[in-house]
Amino acid sequence: MNASQKQREELHEKLVDLIERMGYPREFGHAIAVSLRTEKAMGRMMNYLVKARPGSAEEIADEMLAIQSDRDRWAEKKMNEYYTRKYNEYLYFRGREPEEDET
Repeated sequence: MNASQKQREELHEKLVDLIERMGYPREFGHAIAVSLRTEKAMGRMMNYLVKARPGSAEEIADEMLAIQSDRDRWAEKKMNEYYTRKYNEYLYFRGREPEEDET
């Protein structure tokens, strides 16, 4: 197991424990942590839980969905930037290719 996986597992366990301490079932916390997947997303959720103190499981699930949506939107943006860059490189180098002599 590498350091990143270990950190992800530690955050996963902290998030599950936090949700359980708030009075929700451990399985609910596990489902939230699994859905969030990344360290950054789990950190955002823990920050939300501590600061906002949501009053229901629905509010927690709603925030999880919002965090997932932000992550998905960011990933799509990065993918679009990558393919735009590749397309622009293609156009740039296509115009730079030496033309063959027609003799």
